[in-house]
Amino acid sequence: MFKSSILLVPGLGNSDEQHWQSYWEQSYHFPRVNQLDWQTPTCRDWVQALDKAVVHYAASDVILVCHSLACATMAAWAEKYGRTIKGALLVAPADTEAADFPSTAIGFSPMPLQKLSFPSIVVASTNDEYVSLARARYFAQCWGSQFVNVGALGHINSATQLKDWPQGLQLLLTLDQHR
Repeated sequence: MFKSSILLVPGLGNSDEQHWQSYWEQSYHFPRVNQLDWQTPTCRDWVQALDKAVVHYAASDVILVCHSLACATMAAWAEKYGRTIKGALLVAPADTEAADFPSTAIGFSPMPLQKLSFPSIVVASTNDEYVSLARARYFAQCWGSQFVNVGALGHINSATQLKDWPQGLQLLLTLDQHR
């Protein structure tokens, strides 16, 4: 179904069994980037783990599927390493500069806003409690990403009960077919 290597990159707390990323892992056998500390992360550690995974899966053919804090991780990774990958699907990017951003996550602010060197799609919801639609649109603009508003889907996580999330898969296929 997919020509590229797809890497799932969960956010803070990892993606539980009801999360669409976990459904994709089970259904399509996409590997998950594992972090040493899901609850009290440091950006430096998460970026290093992401880079190891990207290098392992042949960087130029990789599409990253990031959720929440993983979007900031990906942006910091892209800024630090400058690797070219096939693309990134950036779902519900957490606003690391928001007043209520968890203080247990260290080094993720300010949000990296460097233009990405690869195709990307930012997917946002109108009622996400971790990022306003305007901020998500701003991140997409800075990163040079296509922006997709999926309506009122909260943080686009387990609570939304998307299961296999067909709309997300279509967006992923769009990136996979990109040259």
